[in-house]
Amino acid sequence: MRRILVTTALPYMNGPVHVGHLLEHIQTDIWTRYQRLIGNECHLVSGNDAHGTTTMLAAEQEGITPEELIERVHIEHETDFRKFGCNYDEFCITHSEKNKRYSELIYGRLVDAGCIFVEEVEQLYDTERGMFLADRYVRGTCPSCGAEDQAGDNCDICGATYPATSLGNPRSVMSDSIPILRKSDHVFVDLAQFEDYLRSWTNSGTLHVNVANKLKEWLDVGLKPWDISRDEPYFGFEVPGQQGKYFYVWMDAPIGYIAGFENWCEKTGLNFDDFWAKDNTTELHHFIGKDIVNFHALFWPAVLSSSEFRTPTKIHVHGFVTVGGSKMSKSKGTFVNASIFAEHFDPEILRYYYASRLSANPVDIDVNFNDMVARANSDLVGKFVNIASRCSSFLSRSFDSMLVDELSDTSLLDEFLAKRDDIAKHYEEGSFARAIREVMGLADRANQYLAQKAPWTLIKEPDRQREVHEICSLAINLFRILLIYLKPVVPELAQRSEKYLNVEQLQWTDLTTPLLNHKLNKFERLMNRADDKSVQPMIEAGLKSPTKDEVTAENEAEQAEHITIDDFFKVSLRAAKVVDAQHVEGSKKLLRLQLDVGDHSREVLSGIRDAYEPEELVGKFVVVVANLAPRKMRFGVSEGMVLAAGDDDSGVFLISPDAGVEPGMTIS
Repeated sequence: MRRILVTTALPYMNGPVHVGHLLEHIQTDIWTRYQRLIGNECHLVSGNDAHGTTTMLAAEQEGITPEELIERVHIEHETDFRKFGCNYDEFCITHSEKNKRYSELIYGRLVDAGCIFVEEVEQLYDTERGMFLADRYVRGTCPSCGAEDQAGDNCDICGATYPATSLGNPRSVMSDSIPILRKSDHVFVDLAQFEDYLRSWTNSGTLHVNVANKLKEWLDVGLKPWDISRDEPYFGFEVPGQQGKYFYVWMDAPIGYIAGFENWCEKTGLNFDDFWAKDNTTELHHFIGKDIVNFHALFWPAVLSSSEFRTPTKIHVHGFVTVGGSKMSKSKGTFVNASIFAEHFDPEILRYYYASRLSANPVDIDVNFNDMVARANSDLVGKFVNIASRCSSFLSRSFDSMLVDELSDTSLLDEFLAKRDDIAKHYEEGSFARAIREVMGLADRANQYLAQKAPWTLIKEPDRQREVHEICSLAINLFRILLIYLKPVVPELAQRSEKYLNVEQLQWTDLTTPLLNHKLNKFERLMNRADDKSVQPMIEAGLKSPTKDEVTAENEAEQAEHITIDDFFKVSLRAAKVVDAQHVEGSKKLLRLQLDVGDHSREVLSGIRDAYEPEELVGKFVVVVANLAPRKMRFGVSEGMVLAAGDDDSGVFLISPDAGVEPGMTIS
């Protein structure tokens, strides 16, 4: 038996739980339920990330204390997660005495290990509000492309990243005043000390290979010191020995995993050191989004390793959630809160939908609510529940709901059982979509069996009653196997199905023991069909949730994301011939392409090294964005972009114009 501690990232307390948050929490819950189903000891901890300027300002706007705000939101979040079957053993909050104690303990150990230093920094300061401004509270002109009204850390137009102090014409979002530069001492963790350790750790199997490769890019650039302090006013824990300095939220937030688990230990008598002491034999699994990989896979293991705590066994990373191909939007009603969703649909159809889309690779998931409804109706109701529904009436009317005492042919049972190792492997790896495909393939097989045997016809023949009894008994046992396979995904449906089968909570070990000479309970509807007509009312309910100011801000953001046909006509696409291609020294992704564009040649750096060898590209025609501004990169200047398509499963393919083109021809 494995002993496992599982965590999700701690959602921030700046708004209600929405369908995007639910992806990670449902993913984590499914994996945890699977571990328990196969007999492992598994503890699940989550909670809320309470600290930071945003919490402080939100409380100020409501006229309450930060403590009052987080107490209310904490209850709301936990309630919403539980509606979707995410039943945490411990749902903690980072603003606690335990978290403060562990934050100070870990900080003290980092100081003793020589990993901490203090350095003066220069930041933008709002004189009207009397506070230093985090990047998100500054807007200005992008120092790279000149786009106006850009955020303090990156440009939405050209994608450049930069310090807020580089913005042109900066203004404070807080007061709309012009901030000034002011110096302040900050506390840093010297991450460069951990480079060798992190190179080894990130390639130890703890991460998906694609995530490890991304982290290698950051390691190759060189790890910079990590600023772990913020100036007052700030809602959080004060840094010991540093008056007026507070731990940056990303310092004490992951420490919440430790403090939260100690809460659980006090309730259950578990030994804390069994799971958090260095060099123990238990497992620690973090589930996170790809946007916070750097915190969890660089900063966090460095901090843990130097402060005498164990590091994660595995970090499971998922992609982003979009709705209808776009970022979730309140103004479109696609920013759907968990509570609104649960008012219109059975939460388990979202669990099933996410499971049917999740892979071990951190790819983004686009949610289509109509597809979600169709998939739940087709798979859960039309395939899975249908098996029990079709057989229950025959068994009830003709056989007193009793199953046969022996099956003359178990070949189909054996076929279903033969898939258990594959399905188990998919669950373990987080490839839930593959597990679902396997299970629904078996559900199709069970329904085909019933259609072929047609017990509704045979029941009319008195001398074939035993045959009908055996057909339905076998089908119920096939249903039971599918139920065990699906149990981590749809626990409420599983519980209702177990009640019908008249069995205790089924475990993975029950797969090989069929139900024979067993009486079933009265069949009651296991799941209602979802109504796609509820999608629009749900969207309309989402439209009503934001304030007028929020809608205006969302609309402005969406207008910035979209382009018009006039914008599209500005793009100049030209045919180009590859006259030379070389590997870029020091890069595992880039190829250096020399292109003939008719009246001139140009050099483009393209991230297609995994897909092509240089020699096979020479002489090939490609499509180049000819009027893209040159981009200065680490390995040189790229004078354009070649067009390619692909995904994580298929790979990358260059887009080539039709035969007969010449270099420099316009593509339209």
